[in-house]
Amino acid sequence: MGNIYETDPSELIAKVSGSLKALPELKAPAWAAFVKTGHFKERPPVNPDWWHMRAASILRAIYVKGPIGVSKLRTKYGGKKNRGVRPEHFYKGSGSIIRKILQQLEKSGLVKQVNVSGHKGRAITPQGIKLLSQAAPKKTVVRKETAETPAGSDVKEEVPKKIKRPARKEKAEKEPVPAVSPEPVKKAGETTKTAPE
Repeated sequence: MGNIYETDPSELIAKVSGSLKALPELKAPAWAAFVKTGHFKERPPVNPDWWHMRAASILRAIYVKGPIGVSKLRTKYGGKKNRGVRPEHFYKGSGSIIRKILQQLEKSGLVKQVNVSGHKGRAITPQGIKLLSQAAPKKTVVRKETAETPAGSDVKEEVPKKIKRPARKEKAEKEPVPAVSPEPVKKAGETTKTAPE
């Protein structure tokens, strides 16, 4: 089992969404092909498996942020609306989509409703943690192969020496720039006369 926090979220969500497709409780409704995911969006999602991707993303968000409700998830999946020449405003994501996904995840036994010291919301179950950790890649340890030296040998390891950088020159130490006499300013219509050689 891999560490969920050390895994790249996009890779983890892609793997978890593949395993969520196999669950019979997690199916996209008929209207999911036509709906936008928020008021700020211009078009519906292009990915045909967006329902399972969003479900996997919500499952990971519940794991990371603890008991979390629909309102916080709406803020997480919100964004800025392009209002033409007017300034952009932040709008929350669709609450209906999040609510339906949470209900489906609850039916499948991956999340449950909890009340932890006044904080109500959904929390992940051990079955949900197992699903996420199986999708996370296992951490592999790469060991360096070193040639072992005998105990009494005089071989010393080379330690990189610090590179001594030259000190900064002070302004006074800089060489003075030779003064160049300015050329006389020519007036309009004047020509310069050169001496014949």
